[in-house]
Amino acid sequence: MDRHDNEILPGETLPVVIIGNGPSGICLSYLLSGYTPYLSPEASHPNPLLHSKLEEQPHLSLLEQDLEYLCEGLEGRSSNPVAVLFDSLLLPDSDFGLDHTSPLEWRYEPERAIPHLVLGKGPPGGAWHAMEGSMLTLSLANWMELPGLKLKDWMRDKRRNVRNDRATPAEIASYYEHYVSQMSLEQSFACGTTVTSVTRQPGKPDGSPACWRVTGLQRREGEELGDGSCVSEEVPFSLLAHNVVLATGTHDIPARLGVGGESLPFVCHSFWELEAAITRGELDQMSDPLLVVGAGLTAADAVLAAHHLNTPVYHAFRRSVTDPGLIFNQLPKLLYPEYHKVHQMMTQQQHQLSPPAQNHAQNLNPSSTPSSPSSPSPPSPTTTTTTSSPSSSYPGYLSFPRHRVVAFRPDQKCVLESDSGEQAVVQVSKALVLIGAHPNLSFLKDNGRPLGIYPEEPITCRRNPIEVDPFTNKVVAAEGPGMYAMGPLVGENFVRFLKGGALAIASDLAKRRREEQERGEGSLGTDRIMDRWVDRQVTTQTGAEVCVLDS
Repeated sequence: MDRHDNEILPGETLPVVIIGNGPSGICLSYLLSGYTPYLSPEASHPNPLLHSKLEEQPHLSLLEQDLEYLCEGLEGRSSNPVAVLFDSLLLPDSDFGLDHTSPLEWRYEPERAIPHLVLGKGPPGGAWHAMEGSMLTLSLANWMELPGLKLKDWMRDKRRNVRNDRATPAEIASYYEHYVSQMSLEQSFACGTTVTSVTRQPGKPDGSPACWRVTGLQRREGEELGDGSCVSEEVPFSLLAHNVVLATGTHDIPARLGVGGESLPFVCHSFWELEAAITRGELDQMSDPLLVVGAGLTAADAVLAAHHLNTPVYHAFRRSVTDPGLIFNQLPKLLYPEYHKVHQMMTQQQHQLSPPAQNHAQNLNPSSTPSSPSSPSPPSPTTTTTTSSPSSSYPGYLSFPRHRVVAFRPDQKCVLESDSGEQAVVQVSKALVLIGAHPNLSFLKDNGRPLGIYPEEPITCRRNPIEVDPFTNKVVAAEGPGMYAMGPLVGENFVRFLKGGALAIASDLAKRRREEQERGEGSLGTDRIMDRWVDRQVTTQTGAEVCVLDS
């Protein structure tokens, strides 16, 4: 495989293959490349209990300590204990708006490195390269950063005015790509790769242990044409690995409602389809309303984009506007004013259910008229059309809380139904269904379903993540040892917490290697691979062989 200057010799079994080159895979690669966290001798942690535990064995790196013991008594916004621990060490008390210095110092120790390969479809950064480039991220900038490179400092070098503590997705994607280069991790990354199969390979009669076979395609540039362009080709590859890490994220396949008419051409399932329609001039203030389905942040972004164009919007979602689980009810107003505005719109301009004795439609467009009941039973739907009354705070917007989509019709009408059973039929220009996404795990048996908490259901970040050991991130239902999962696949959607999965996996791999060395074994990697790896890592670094990095 073509992956910078680090070529795999035929017949080698790699210690670790990481599938996914987003922030999860990048952070794990950093830890596996010899960058090691220690308690700084001069530092202290605001949590006295955690600090006293760390001081018990200050000569040991965090990778050598008992993570379960360190996690005891810690609380945070993640359900994964190691994620809370690592977040507390990297960003102490950040939930309270405090800016404590991390008690960790990072030392580059190439002898600790574990050879690995990170596979990704695009450049390092994963799905961040596909996200909308101008809107601000939900997380604060320091929550998005990876160890060893301050995101705020990097942003200041890229733009003169850092107006607030949030960055755009385009900046984050560029930061992650730069991070891989800055930390000299490129030799471990193979971009342009699509994994098509991960299977368990049995041990051989010569005593070789069982391992994992990873196969797929790598996109490579072919010969140059006369006009200077190159023809790309996909070359198959096959790798053997003792350990496989699933770090693909969950943004590959948009979730669907599963209702009639969802495949009609006016029904879209991604924000980018909305952007394309705007670019083509298909939406403006004279359009029929855009129907946005969903109550997440991407749905809010769609509402804002349409509102900016003065395009009327219908906004349907399953939850109540006061539901504590609604993301808008969890965001500080001062930090996220644009999402607070959307929540205000959702709250103040709600569709009012019609009394049974009346067939009254909320007309947002004075020229429209309600449709007649089609039948006496079930309850007759009303027809709701565009823009709200002049007295409304947000003209052209109407929310449908606690509603679900029943069907899309070929005449570009959509049937909505409240949780009380009352229906409304709305005429729309387009419908945008933004209710989340599922990971593409087609390279696993049955799309990875057997690995989930509920093996009969598809893998999703919130409802059915992959079940892993909380302190090692080993996949509980894997076909054999050596399979790990991290990031959104195990329920971690925020970068600040997915770094804990990298710590758990790196710690477990380091522990296994120490145990194998004590037994005189070496299944994590032959001595020949290790020697080559350490030699290459040292030559790509500047400064001392062991250096302390800013945390």
